[in-house]
Amino acid sequence: MHRLDVNQIQEIIPHRHPFLLVDYIEDYEPGVFAIGYKCVTYREDFFAGHFPKEPVMPGVLTIEALAQVGAVAILKKAENKGKTAYFGGIRNCRFRGKVSPGDKLRLETRIIKEKGSVGVGQASASVDGNVVATAELTFVVGK
Repeated sequence: MHRLDVNQIQEIIPHRHPFLLVDYIEDYEPGVFAIGYKCVTYREDFFAGHFPKEPVMPGVLTIEALAQVGAVAILKKAENKGKTAYFGGIRNCRFRGKVSPGDKLRLETRIIKEKGSVGVGQASASVDGNVVATAELTFVVGK
């Protein structure tokens, strides 16, 4: 198992608070997969307006969190050190449940295709074993 804390994640991807949506990486294999977690708290900035009477993490931020985990997987490859992974597309995105304060969001992205600087990851987010979102994420590795 290869674990990364938040400081090590910030050495790999450029995201910072409040947009860094991964607290730690539980395991990864460079260029193959990464599994990370976001411990969702009521103090998240987005809960102030989404929604005040029933706080729900926006689905697009769940997808962004999955992309950040996928970026760790692809940027841990030696040839990608110091580079940035950009969104290239989202396909077959489905939201199957909500994410609320107190949830521990499990984020898994597996790299299923790579050609040159472009790749695709199959991503799944879950809470307590229940899938809350899935998507196929396209990325482009740039400088």
